[in-house]
Formats: sequence, C-alpha cells, structure tokens
Amino acid sequence: MYFKKIALASSLALFAGGAAQACEVGARVNIVGNEFAAIQAVVEKAKECSGAEIESNLTADHQKINLAGMQGNPAEYTTAIVANSSIVALMNDDVVRPLNDLVAKHGDGLSDTQLIRVGGDIMAVAFMANAQHLMYRKDILEQAGVEVPTTYEEMLEVAEAIRSQGLVENPVGGAYAAGWNLAQEFNNMFLGYGGEHFKAGSAEPNVNSEAGIKALNMMKALTEYMNPDYLTHDSNATNAEYRAGNIAVMHMWGSRASQQTTTEGVTDDVKNGHAIAGPLTVGGGEIPASTLWWDGWTVAKNVSDEEAEATFLAMKNGIAPSLIEDDEVAKLAVWLIAGYEPTDDAKGVFAAAQKGTKAYPMLPYMGLLHTALGNELADFLQGKESAEQALADVEAAYTAAAKEKGFLQ
Repeated sequence: MYFKKIALASSLALFAGGAAQACEVGARVNIVGNEFAAIQAVVEKAKECSGAEIESNLTADHQKINLAGMQGNPAEYTTAIVANSSIVALMNDDVVRPLNDLVAKHGDGLSDTQLIRVGGDIMAVAFMANAQHLMYRKDILEQAGVEVPTTYEEMLEVAEAIRSQGLVENPVGGAYAAGWNLAQEFNNMFLGYGGEHFKAGSAEPNVNSEAGIKALNMMKALTEYMNPDYLTHDSNATNAEYRAGNIAVMHMWGSRASQQTTTEGVTDDVKNGHAIAGPLTVGGGEIPASTLWWDGWTVAKNVSDEEAEATFLAMKNGIAPSLIEDDEVAKLAVWLIAGYEPTDDAKGVFAAAQKGTKAYPMLPYMGLLHTALGNELADFLQGKESAEQALADVEAAYTAAAKEKGFLQ
C-alpha cells in the first residue's frame, strides 16, 4: 500500500532528486486547489516558470468548482490539486488524463512513491502526506492537572476537567461544519470503532451499524464541549478559534500544525503552549480514529497536448526539491519531495502512519457516501432524530445516488 511507504522518516529522505533546471512552459496553465499554506507554496513555485501565463484559483470551495471547471472542452482548469477523496470524482467523470507518457518524458526526479496509480495508469503526482491528529495546549492541561489524552474517552475527561475549573469554556475543537467536514469527522470515528463503509466486495452501504451508532454518540458527546456554532466551523474556523486561545484540545490536520504558532494574530499563550501528538483511538480499538491522505496534482483531459505538457512541467517545478530549501516552507507539510527531513510539526502525521491509521477509501462510490453523510448527520447532532434514523437516511440517500450512477442495481 502507498502509505506503508511513508511510515518511516528514512523512507522520505531517500527519494531520488533531479538536477535543478530552468522551467519553461509553452502553453497556458490554470490551477485549481485548496488554499492552505503548503498548497500555496507549491503554486507559487509553479508560477516561477516562464514562457506562458500561469493562473490559479485556490479556495476552500475547490471541490465545488474543480469538476465543472474541467468538464468543458477546452477545460477551464488544466490541473486540479487533489487528495485521496477528491480525485475520485474527477476520474468518475473522466476529466483527468493518465500521466504515463508525461512521466516517461519528463518524470526524472520523481519518486515512484509519488506516482499515484489506479490500475495500470498514473493518475496523479503526490507531494505531501496528511492526517488528522491531536493538537493541544500543554499549559492548559498542566493547569487542569490532566495528562495528554490518547483516546477520545480521555479527551472527554480532559475537557470536563478544563471546563469545570473555569480554564476554557468550550475546550474541544472540531471541524464539524455540516457537509464535507462533518462527514470526514464521522469517517474518522467510524474507522476507529472498526467500521467498514461498505459490505465486503460490494458498493452496498454499511454505516447503519453498531460502529456507526457508536461513532455518532461519541461525536455528540464531544460537541457538548465545543463552541455552540460547531456546525458552521470548518478547518479554517476551528484553527482560528484555537489560535485565539479558545480551544484546548482538538484533532486537526497535520498540514495545519506549523500555522498554529506562525499565523498573524496568534496569541503568545498559544505560541508557548502549543503541542502535538499522534491521533487518538476510541472504544478500546488499536486503529486510530483518523485517516491517512495524500495531496497531489492531476492534468486535465480536455486540454491540448501542449497545455498538458506545460501543466506537467509547471507543477513538477512546483514540487522541485528547491521548494523545501526554505526552512519555513519545509515546516508546512510532510513533504513527499527529495531531501525532505521531517520537522517537529510532522511528528503527528508520522505517528498516524506508524500506528496503522487507515487510508481514506479511494473507491469510485466513496464520494457519494461522503456527500450523503455530510447532508444527513446534522439532524442527529441537533437532536432532531436518532442515530439509527440519521444513518438510515444516509444509506437511503447514498443508495439513490449510487443507483443513478450505476454502482448499485
């Protein structure tokens, strides 16, 4: 499996690197992707190429616009920066091209570990690994007289101790915004309880189960210690709350770790008290309640061969080893780039890999289930229906969508 290759730091330091060369592109390049710091750094590096205009649209709403922006002929975007989950929708609609020929022609310096294969085709080039793991305020935990939690059950105990002592009113953070974020928090917890999203060997949903009910009940328990507006808080909002000193413990993306102490406006208390650890387990399980991810880039199918080649060259330049010669950039992610040496900020992601965290399911119908989860779970958290009913609603919504797409009869 791909993520077994990133379990040890030494494996990341052994990637073969190519000699630095000037980057010249001969056709337009237009990039769509998420807006966090690591991706911003890659895109700025890609824009150093000369010879043609290189544009970008980096936004938290990238998954709402990338497919539509690549369906036209010619496509508006020549590349989408994607992850395990978001590439599936693009492949389902056949808007990204296999990169075999471009890798053969221009892939010198790319490691085999970076090449994301689906069947016999290279469909993306990965440049970083990611996972959600514990971030916490060590100073607040010390004041409360509690140990760093290693399980979600312990997190609840820590949260109660912090609140009862008047240290932080809403000490738990979570990216529980209704939609994609809420679904992902469920996925993490569900896998931690040993859940399987689909019945073996099929596209039949399997979330209305004991593991699903337990996952929702734990999520509900955690929300009792969150900001009352948690259903509007995505990763950006949750991190802002943490940096403002309003959160003491949270599971958060490793790609955000370095920004917790470097973003403008962060308080000195947070800078001095910030700490990270590996992902939590739940329900006595050994598999962390998290998922492993890669982020990488694609090339659009509905563009000319000249634009495809220009895009490949620009994006390859974006992840050149020289990118991480800047110490501040090196801290932004667990880079799958030649010469990367893990920083302290990367230890949470490495802990996730070493503890056997499961990779997010890269299945053609997983996106449909993710969407159904994001649309249907808020009613349970708001007390409008039972866990069983919410999960039944999820399975019904997914089943209808999967039948429409031909994944189920």
